[in-house]
Amino acid sequence: MAGVSLLALLDDIATLLDDVAVLSKVAAKNTAGLLADDLAVNAQQVSGVRPERELPVVWAVTKGSFLNKLILVPAALLMSLYAPWLMTPVLMLGGTYLCFEGAEKIHRWFLRKPTASSPQSRLQHLSLSKDDLLHLEKDKIRGAIRTDFILSAEIVVIILDSVSHTSFTNQVVVVASLAIFFTLAVYGLVAAIIKMDDLGLYLVAAEKVGNKGPMSGFLGRSLVNAAAPLMRTLSVLGTIAMFLVGGGILVHGWPWLYQWLEQLSSLWSILAEMGVGVITGSAVLGLIMLLRKLRAPS
Repeated sequence: MAGVSLLALLDDIATLLDDVAVLSKVAAKNTAGLLADDLAVNAQQVSGVRPERELPVVWAVTKGSFLNKLILVPAALLMSLYAPWLMTPVLMLGGTYLCFEGAEKIHRWFLRKPTASSPQSRLQHLSLSKDDLLHLEKDKIRGAIRTDFILSAEIVVIILDSVSHTSFTNQVVVVASLAIFFTLAVYGLVAAIIKMDDLGLYLVAAEKVGNKGPMSGFLGRSLVNAAAPLMRTLSVLGTIAMFLVGGGILVHGWPWLYQWLEQLSSLWSILAEMGVGVITGSAVLGLIMLLRKLRAPS
Protein backbone atom coordinates (compact mmCIF):
# COMPACT_ATOMS: atom_id res chain seq x y z
CA MET A 1 0.00 0.00 0.00
CA ALA A 2 2.83 2.39 0.86
CA GLY A 3 4.45 1.70 -2.52
CA VAL A 4 1.19 2.36 -4.35
CA SER A 5 0.69 5.60 -2.42
CA LEU A 6 4.21 6.72 -3.28
CA LEU A 7 3.69 5.97 -6.97
CA ALA A 8 0.39 7.87 -6.90
CA LEU A 9 2.11 10.83 -5.26
CA LEU A 10 4.90 10.78 -7.86
CA ASP A 11 2.29 10.63 -10.62
CA ASP A 12 0.48 13.65 -9.14
CA ILE A 13 3.76 15.56 -8.92
CA ALA A 14 4.63 14.70 -12.51
CA THR A 15 1.18 15.84 -13.66
CA LEU A 16 1.53 19.06 -11.70
CA LEU A 17 4.98 19.77 -13.18
CA ASP A 18 3.67 19.06 -16.68
CA ASP A 19 0.76 21.46 -16.15
CA VAL A 20 3.09 24.08 -14.71
CA ALA A 21 5.45 23.78 -17.70
CA VAL A 22 2.60 24.32 -20.18
CA LEU A 23 1.11 27.19 -18.18
CA SER A 24 4.51 28.81 -17.70
CA LYS A 25 5.09 28.77 -21.46
CA VAL A 26 1.77 30.55 -22.08
CA ALA A 27 2.40 33.10 -19.32
CA ALA A 28 5.95 33.78 -20.52
CA LYS A 29 4.66 34.38 -24.05
CA ASN A 30 2.08 36.88 -22.76
CA THR A 31 4.71 38.81 -20.81
CA ALA A 32 7.47 38.75 -23.47
CA GLY A 33 6.88 42.32 -24.63
CA LEU A 34 6.77 43.64 -21.09
CA LEU A 35 10.01 41.83 -20.24
CA ALA A 36 11.73 43.51 -23.20
CA ASP A 37 10.61 46.84 -21.82
CA ASP A 38 11.69 45.82 -18.29
CA LEU A 39 15.17 44.97 -19.61
CA ALA A 40 15.52 48.21 -21.57
CA VAL A 41 14.23 50.43 -18.76
CA ASN A 42 16.44 48.87 -16.10
CA ALA A 43 19.54 48.89 -18.31
CA GLN A 44 18.99 52.64 -18.76
CA GLN A 45 18.21 53.23 -15.09
CA VAL A 46 21.50 51.79 -13.81
CA SER A 47 23.69 53.29 -16.55
CA GLY A 48 25.67 56.45 -15.89
CA VAL A 49 27.24 55.42 -12.56
CA ARG A 50 30.96 54.92 -11.99
CA PRO A 51 32.21 51.72 -13.73
CA GLU A 52 33.38 50.13 -10.47
CA ARG A 53 29.93 50.71 -8.95
CA GLU A 54 27.82 49.36 -11.84
CA LEU A 55 27.55 45.76 -10.60
CA PRO A 56 26.91 46.77 -6.94
CA VAL A 57 24.11 49.05 -8.19
CA VAL A 58 22.62 46.23 -10.29
CA TRP A 59 22.78 43.91 -7.27
CA ALA A 60 21.09 46.53 -5.06
CA VAL A 61 18.27 46.94 -7.61
CA THR A 62 17.98 43.14 -7.96
CA LYS A 63 17.48 42.80 -4.19
CA GLY A 64 14.86 45.56 -4.36
CA SER A 65 13.16 43.71 -7.21
CA PHE A 66 12.99 40.51 -5.18
CA LEU A 67 11.44 42.49 -2.32
CA ASN A 68 8.90 43.92 -4.77
CA LYS A 69 8.00 40.40 -5.90
CA LEU A 70 7.74 39.27 -2.26
CA ILE A 71 5.04 41.90 -1.81
CA LEU A 72 3.33 41.65 -5.19
CA VAL A 73 3.04 37.87 -5.65
CA PRO A 74 1.08 37.18 -2.41
CA ALA A 75 -1.02 40.33 -3.00
CA ALA A 76 -1.91 39.21 -6.53
CA LEU A 77 -2.74 35.67 -5.39
CA LEU A 78 -4.97 36.99 -2.60
CA MET A 79 -6.68 39.28 -5.11
CA SER A 80 -7.37 36.32 -7.41
CA LEU A 81 -8.95 34.45 -4.47
CA TYR A 82 -11.02 37.16 -2.82
CA ALA A 83 -11.39 39.96 -5.38
CA PRO A 84 -10.95 38.55 -8.90
CA TRP A 85 -13.07 41.42 -10.26
CA LEU A 86 -10.10 43.70 -9.50
CA MET A 87 -7.87 41.94 -12.05
CA THR A 88 -9.19 43.82 -15.09
CA PRO A 89 -9.13 47.32 -13.49
CA VAL A 90 -5.58 46.73 -12.22
CA LEU A 91 -4.48 45.54 -15.65
CA MET A 92 -6.16 48.52 -17.32
CA LEU A 93 -4.53 50.94 -14.89
CA GLY A 94 -1.12 49.37 -15.46
CA GLY A 95 -1.64 49.36 -19.23
CA THR A 96 -2.51 53.05 -19.14
CA TYR A 97 0.64 53.77 -17.14
CA LEU A 98 2.80 51.88 -19.65
CA CYS A 99 1.29 53.89 -22.53
CA PHE A 100 1.90 57.13 -20.61
CA GLU A 101 5.52 56.14 -19.91
CA GLY A 102 6.07 55.39 -23.60
CA ALA A 103 4.62 58.77 -24.60
CA GLU A 104 6.77 60.50 -21.98
CA LYS A 105 9.89 58.83 -23.41
CA ILE A 106 9.09 60.08 -26.91
CA HIS A 107 8.41 63.54 -25.51
CA ARG A 108 11.83 63.56 -23.82
CA TRP A 109 13.50 62.44 -27.06
CA PHE A 110 11.92 65.38 -28.93
CA LEU A 111 13.06 67.76 -26.20
CA ARG A 112 16.53 66.17 -26.46
CA LYS A 113 17.06 66.18 -22.69
CA PRO A 114 20.47 64.77 -21.65
CA THR A 115 20.26 61.16 -20.49
CA ALA A 116 22.43 59.40 -17.93
CA SER A 117 24.68 58.10 -20.71
CA SER A 118 24.90 61.30 -22.78
CA PRO A 119 28.23 63.18 -23.09
CA GLN A 120 26.74 66.23 -21.32
CA SER A 121 25.64 64.12 -18.36
CA ARG A 122 29.03 62.37 -18.16
CA LEU A 123 30.82 65.73 -18.06
CA GLN A 124 28.53 66.84 -15.25
CA HIS A 125 29.32 63.64 -13.32
CA LEU A 126 33.06 64.36 -13.55
CA SER A 127 32.57 67.60 -11.62
CA LEU A 128 30.61 65.98 -8.77
CA SER A 129 32.13 65.26 -5.36
CA LYS A 130 32.29 61.75 -3.88
CA ASP A 131 29.29 62.48 -1.62
CA ASP A 132 27.29 63.84 -4.57
CA LEU A 133 28.10 60.73 -6.62
CA LEU A 134 26.98 58.51 -3.73
CA HIS A 135 23.74 60.49 -3.44
CA LEU A 136 23.19 60.21 -7.21
CA GLU A 137 23.80 56.47 -7.02
CA LYS A 138 21.23 56.06 -4.23
CA ASP A 139 18.71 58.10 -6.23
CA LYS A 140 19.27 55.85 -9.25
CA ILE A 141 18.73 52.74 -7.14
CA ARG A 142 15.52 54.12 -5.61
CA GLY A 143 14.24 55.21 -9.03
CA ALA A 144 15.05 51.82 -10.59
CA ILE A 145 13.28 49.97 -7.75
CA ARG A 146 10.20 52.21 -8.10
CA THR A 147 10.09 51.55 -11.86
CA ASP A 148 10.62 47.85 -11.23
CA PHE A 149 7.65 47.82 -8.84
CA ILE A 150 5.29 49.11 -11.55
CA LEU A 151 6.63 46.76 -14.23
CA SER A 152 6.73 43.81 -11.80
CA ALA A 153 3.11 44.44 -10.81
CA GLU A 154 2.10 44.31 -14.46
CA ILE A 155 4.14 41.16 -15.10
CA VAL A 156 2.74 39.37 -12.03
CA VAL A 157 -0.87 40.29 -12.88
CA ILE A 158 -0.45 39.28 -16.54
CA ILE A 159 1.05 35.93 -15.50
CA LEU A 160 -1.78 35.40 -13.03
CA ASP A 161 -4.39 36.36 -15.61
CA SER A 162 -2.83 33.85 -18.04
CA VAL A 163 -3.27 30.98 -15.53
CA SER A 164 -6.49 32.15 -13.84
CA HIS A 165 -8.44 29.22 -15.33
CA THR A 166 -6.34 26.60 -13.55
CA SER A 167 -6.11 25.45 -9.93
CA PHE A 168 -4.84 27.73 -7.17
CA THR A 169 -1.85 25.41 -6.61
CA ASN A 170 -0.79 25.81 -10.23
CA GLN A 171 -1.24 29.58 -9.96
CA VAL A 172 1.04 29.75 -6.91
CA VAL A 173 3.77 27.62 -8.51
CA VAL A 174 3.68 29.35 -11.90
CA VAL A 175 3.53 32.93 -10.60
CA ALA A 176 6.20 32.42 -7.93
CA SER A 177 8.61 30.49 -10.16
CA LEU A 178 8.30 32.86 -13.14
CA ALA A 179 8.66 35.91 -10.88
CA ILE A 180 11.97 34.54 -9.56
CA PHE A 181 13.17 33.41 -13.00
CA PHE A 182 12.31 36.70 -14.72
CA THR A 183 14.07 38.73 -12.01
CA LEU A 184 17.27 36.71 -12.34
CA ALA A 185 17.08 36.73 -16.15
CA VAL A 186 16.40 40.46 -16.52
CA TYR A 187 19.03 41.67 -14.07
CA GLY A 188 21.57 39.11 -15.26
CA LEU A 189 21.16 40.54 -18.77
CA VAL A 190 21.28 44.10 -17.42
CA ALA A 191 24.60 43.32 -15.72
CA ALA A 192 25.95 41.76 -18.93
CA ILE A 193 24.86 44.71 -21.08
CA ILE A 194 26.30 47.47 -18.90
CA LYS A 195 29.64 45.61 -18.57
CA MET A 196 29.95 44.93 -22.31
CA ASP A 197 32.21 47.89 -22.93
CA ASP A 198 34.40 47.04 -19.90
CA LEU A 199 34.89 43.51 -21.21
CA GLY A 200 35.71 44.91 -24.64
CA LEU A 201 38.29 47.31 -23.21
CA TYR A 202 39.86 44.45 -21.23
CA LEU A 203 40.22 42.32 -24.39
CA VAL A 204 41.69 45.23 -26.37
CA ALA A 205 44.19 46.00 -23.58
CA ALA A 206 45.11 42.31 -23.32
CA GLU A 207 45.84 42.20 -27.05
CA LYS A 208 48.10 45.23 -26.81
CA VAL A 209 50.28 43.70 -24.07
CA GLY A 210 50.41 40.34 -25.88
CA ASN A 211 48.25 38.32 -23.47
CA LYS A 212 45.55 37.79 -26.11
CA GLY A 213 45.59 37.28 -29.86
CA PRO A 214 44.20 39.48 -32.67
CA MET A 215 40.83 37.70 -32.51
CA SER A 216 40.35 38.82 -28.89
CA GLY A 217 41.24 42.39 -29.88
CA PHE A 218 38.72 42.29 -32.71
CA LEU A 219 36.04 40.92 -30.35
CA GLY A 220 36.90 43.59 -27.77
CA ARG A 221 36.59 46.45 -30.26
CA SER A 222 33.32 44.99 -31.51
CA LEU A 223 31.90 44.89 -27.97
CA VAL A 224 32.96 48.48 -27.26
CA ASN A 225 31.48 49.72 -30.55
CA ALA A 226 28.26 47.73 -30.03
CA ALA A 227 27.56 48.87 -26.44
CA ALA A 228 26.08 52.31 -27.23
CA PRO A 229 23.99 51.20 -30.27
CA LEU A 230 22.66 48.27 -28.22
CA MET A 231 21.48 50.62 -25.46
CA ARG A 232 19.78 52.85 -28.04
CA THR A 233 18.16 49.85 -29.72
CA LEU A 234 16.92 48.53 -26.38
CA SER A 235 15.50 51.95 -25.60
CA VAL A 236 13.57 52.06 -28.88
CA LEU A 237 12.36 48.46 -28.57
CA GLY A 238 11.37 49.09 -24.97
CA THR A 239 9.28 52.09 -25.96
CA ILE A 240 7.56 50.13 -28.74
CA ALA A 241 6.93 47.31 -26.26
CA MET A 242 5.30 49.78 -23.85
CA PHE A 243 2.76 50.81 -26.49
CA LEU A 244 2.21 47.24 -27.71
CA VAL A 245 1.74 45.73 -24.25
CA GLY A 246 -0.15 48.69 -22.80
CA GLY A 247 -2.38 49.01 -25.86
CA GLY A 248 -2.99 45.25 -25.90
CA ILE A 249 -4.04 45.29 -22.24
CA LEU A 250 -6.46 48.18 -22.87
CA VAL A 251 -7.94 46.52 -25.97
CA HIS A 252 -8.56 43.28 -24.06
CA GLY A 253 -10.23 45.32 -21.32
CA TRP A 254 -12.76 46.75 -23.79
CA PRO A 255 -14.67 43.70 -25.13
CA TRP A 256 -16.36 45.61 -27.96
CA LEU A 257 -13.01 46.86 -29.28
CA TYR A 258 -11.34 43.48 -28.83
CA GLN A 259 -14.11 41.72 -30.80
CA TRP A 260 -13.83 44.26 -33.59
CA LEU A 261 -10.03 43.98 -33.83
CA GLU A 262 -10.26 40.16 -33.81
CA GLN A 263 -11.77 40.38 -37.29
CA LEU A 264 -8.59 42.01 -38.65
CA SER A 265 -5.45 40.20 -39.75
CA SER A 266 -2.73 39.62 -37.15
CA LEU A 267 -0.52 42.46 -38.42
CA TRP A 268 -3.32 45.02 -38.54
CA SER A 269 -4.56 43.90 -35.13
CA ILE A 270 -1.09 44.41 -33.62
CA LEU A 271 -0.75 47.84 -35.27
CA ALA A 272 -4.21 48.80 -34.01
CA GLU A 273 -3.30 47.79 -30.45
CA MET A 274 -0.11 49.84 -30.72
CA GLY A 275 -2.17 52.77 -32.04
CA VAL A 276 -4.49 52.52 -29.04
CA GLY A 277 -1.39 52.61 -26.82
CA VAL A 278 0.03 55.69 -28.57
CA ILE A 279 -3.29 57.57 -28.44
CA THR A 280 -3.91 56.69 -24.78
CA GLY A 281 -0.37 57.55 -23.70
CA SER A 282 -0.41 60.86 -25.59
CA ALA A 283 -3.80 61.79 -24.10
CA VAL A 284 -2.67 61.02 -20.53
CA LEU A 285 0.63 62.86 -21.04
CA GLY A 286 -1.21 65.89 -22.46
CA LEU A 287 -3.62 65.91 -19.52
CA ILE A 288 -0.79 65.68 -16.97
CA MET A 289 1.17 68.46 -18.70
CA LEU A 290 -1.96 70.64 -18.72
CA LEU A 291 -2.55 70.04 -14.99
CA ARG A 292 1.11 70.85 -14.24
CA LYS A 293 0.81 74.06 -16.21
CA LEU A 294 -2.38 75.06 -14.42
CA ARG A 295 -0.84 74.31 -11.00
CA ALA A 296 2.41 76.14 -11.75
CA PRO A 297 2.67 79.60 -10.12
CA SER A 298 2.08 82.40 -12.59
